[in-house]
Amino acid sequence: MRSYVIHLLRNGACEGNLEGRYIGRTESPLAMSSVKKLVEKKSLFQYPQAEAYFASPSTRCVDTLKILYPQADPEVIFEMAECDFGDWENKTAAQLEGDSAFQTWVKNGSKGAPPNGESGDVFLRRVCMGFEALVRNLLLKKQYTSVLVAHGGVLMSILSVYGLPRANFYDWMCEEGCGYSIRIHPSLWMRSQVAEVFDTLPYGNSNSQSRDHIVIDLAREAAERAYGSEDRGSDKDE
Repeated sequence: MRSYVIHLLRNGACEGNLEGRYIGRTESPLAMSSVKKLVEKKSLFQYPQAEAYFASPSTRCVDTLKILYPQADPEVIFEMAECDFGDWENKTAAQLEGDSAFQTWVKNGSKGAPPNGESGDVFLRRVCMGFEALVRNLLLKKQYTSVLVAHGGVLMSILSVYGLPRANFYDWMCEEGCGYSIRIHPSLWMRSQVAEVFDTLPYGNSNSQSRDHIVIDLAREAAERAYGSEDRGSDKDE
């Protein structure tokens, strides 16, 4: 049975990101510095083409996709939106330093939910629901190759839940315009809902020391954590 490939790419940074603001549902345009980075990556490296293109509803994700794939007409997936920071939207940590609820949230590792916002658990369930619906539709329509541009937290959630090799949430962090290629084997998906992470994006960067392609090292480290390495023997991280 033929497998399905989904290329996961992180959106470029928006102006609010560079200002240190909590940007979830707030619409903030791509920063010009980010646009330049994306254009440079596109000129230097290879981004795989696909039959179908998808994006988070945020303008910064749609615009990232259009820069990398000018010919694409992406379908928006609302479940792939960034976390809703509620009353803390578009504010910086400095602006919130007098908010006791914010201080508790930070101290507890961002557990719980911002006032009128979305908790990490709710965010994760929403993203998983959206990803599983995406996979079902790809299988139904027999669209064997696709691209999804979304936020870092969205992609890290998908990979930490469904990705093989298994790795923790933050192990899947990558830079803007970078990401991972995953393969869905229909029979394995139906049985275990897992996806094989088989490459990093974009293709063609020969400089392994480049920060733009630090995802290569992250993927290798994630595999070692999941399966161990020859020089570590049977020792495993706690």
